Amino acid sequence: MPPSPSIRPQGAEPPIRDRGDACPGALRLHSAADGHLARVRLPAGDLTARQAEALADAADRLGDGHLSLTSRGNAELRGLPDGCGGRLAALLRDAGLLPSERHERVRNILASPLAGLDRHTPSDVRLWARELDGLLCASESATALSGRFLFVLDDGRGDVAALGGDVSLVAEPGGATGVPAEHGDLSGSVGPLAGSGGTALLRVGDDPAALRIAGPDAPRAALTAAGAFLTAAAASGSGAWRVRELPDGHRLTAQVVAERLRAAGIGCAEVAGAPAPASVPSAAFVPDADSVPYADSSAPGVIEGGDGARALSVLAPLGRLSVAQWRLLTAVAAEDGAGALRLTPWRGIVLPGLSADRAAPRMRELSAAGLITDPDSPWHRIGACTGRPGCAKSRTDVRADATAAVMAGTPVPGEPGQQPAPRGLPVYWSGCERRCGHPHGAWVDVLATAEGYRVSVVRPQRTPAPHPAPATPSAAPCPTTS
Repeated sequence: MPPSPSIRPQGAEPPIRDRGDACPGALRLHSAADGHLARVRLPAGDLTARQAEALADAADRLGDGHLSLTSRGNAELRGLPDGCGGRLAALLRDAGLLPSERHERVRNILASPLAGLDRHTPSDVRLWARELDGLLCASESATALSGRFLFVLDDGRGDVAALGGDVSLVAEPGGATGVPAEHGDLSGSVGPLAGSGGTALLRVGDDPAALRIAGPDAPRAALTAAGAFLTAAAASGSGAWRVRELPDGHRLTAQVVAERLRAAGIGCAEVAGAPAPASVPSAAFVPDADSVPYADSSAPGVIEGGDGARALSVLAPLGRLSVAQWRLLTAVAAEDGAGALRLTPWRGIVLPGLSADRAAPRMRELSAAGLITDPDSPWHRIGACTGRPGCAKSRTDVRADATAAVMAGTPVPGEPGQQPAPRGLPVYWSGCERRCGHPHGAWVDVLATAEGYRVSVVRPQRTPAPHPAPATPSAAPCPTTS
């Protein structure tokens, strides 16, 4: 089985970047085969009902009448006409979706979508996400980050920790004690995590070492670690966009970040033997023997909260929603929910705050509208890149092919007698070798070639390579990766 080109063999040299990344944004539009594309960053995937309505208006008035969900919990508008940039920016600005135009492409913050919603959730790391976003937008130096640099905030269940963050924070469900006094005051680490209290483990790139920090320091520590990356990238002369691209001699390690944190007055301590992120991000994660096993965060369904409230989790088939479906979700959030939507890295939507008596009928309504509401649906864990006609680089209309395969009951194509793909792994259809938007961890790769589709299983390396390549080695934008 050929390896994914996004996994660089050990010992290979990282790329040298001689220009900035070309990732699209809300203001920098990408010219695609089906018109212009805009990517709207939504830190932690959070949207108010009013902001969601603004995106629907933009897709309706300016785009192709659909919204695409990305693997970082962002939203994309496609089919935009020439000269619409000013109108789009005004619409997003009025909705509060452009708090800082200079920072709009660097607001890449991924957080556990179910944090604070299910019965046994640990801390609400989404509070950290909001604070980090504010710090990012107030930082002059942060404008130098690439549009691909990613912050990941995991609430301790392990659902997003393995999604390729450049700076990752993982909340510790029980807090931690015994941090040497010389590393600073970590008194907030005692007791269970609540809100922004407790402790967190900070990692950079694929470095297995972790730093324990106090919960209230987590957002500032994440931004400080990003600043350490910018310093290392500038010193290396490599033009690196991401931590994994830093060359030998300039690699960003926990020790380097610890020095920056202490210089900024942030206490930290290196943690030996900290658990590594799960290799399959959607798998249930149990931090220790006494912890509660969490459900698959990617699965759709009704989520029961400890306070009796319900949240609805649904998926968009192949990550694509019509404006009518999007408006229905917005109406459910506004009329029966908490007035908010959360986009997930599995191209889904979570609607929090429903009462127990309204959850089931609303879920049936969403199912009737074509959204995925059943965890046993054949659409669960099936993804695809844009394909033709939207992407000129694609060899075929992979979405149409994937849809036909799912409807025929064969979501993974193959030759007669071929060994079946392992059950439970995400299946991703790609129109070319760039594999835009492919899953992290282990996944089934369905790749269009000149001879037809080639199916293989991509597995992460047991020992992280020093310099894994980015998902797209060239400077071309990845329309479905961010």
